[in-house]
Amino acid sequence: MSVVSAVIFAGILLSPAAEIKETRWFWRRSKTPFQWLLCFPLGTRPSGRVFFWSYIFYLSRFVHMFRTIFSIFRTRKLTFFHLFNNSILTIMSLLWLEFSQSFQVLAILFTTLVYAAVYGYRFWTAIGLRSACFPLVLNCQILLLGCNVVCHIGVLMLHFMKGGCNGIGAWVLNSVLNGVILLLFLKFYVQNRRINGKQTPVMGKIHEDKGL
Repeated sequence: MSVVSAVIFAGILLSPAAEIKETRWFWRRSKTPFQWLLCFPLGTRPSGRVFFWSYIFYLSRFVHMFRTIFSIFRTRKLTFFHLFNNSILTIMSLLWLEFSQSFQVLAILFTTLVYAAVYGYRFWTAIGLRSACFPLVLNCQILLLGCNVVCHIGVLMLHFMKGGCNGIGAWVLNSVLNGVILLLFLKFYVQNRRINGKQTPVMGKIHEDKGL
């Protein structure tokens, strides 16, 4: 999972650079490269390098689903947040492709970077090497959700200030689903803080098992 995420991260990082270089002449007066990453021009179609890697990311979501199924077969106790998060991310990645939704490049970059770090860390600890002195998985999840919130605000601002962003209808649904994920995560976090109290190692272990 770590290697797959790292490959997608590299692909989605290099593809927009080439895409911007080739098409920047068309929109250079109205957008900067960072604004293009947040807000696709109206009429953008789901084709080319960027959407190829977006499709690969969508396919990788099924690998996550299989992993969840294997976890259930191993009688691991999974939280509703874990199951809901995996399902919703698959739906959202399909919307990104179907409607050429703005913001998807940064979303995939953030998500695959976090997954590469988290699954690499899990492999690191699984082979008996020393674990981090802080709940790494939990902190990565917080960082990912925080970046998503900031980027969603940026898309909304650009949509009204720059004449519109492509796939804004899908973006609205995406924002609602991200809001639900954020609320479920906060609820999950608060509940475990109450249960474990000062037992930091136990809480860390719970988040390592039930995080991403």
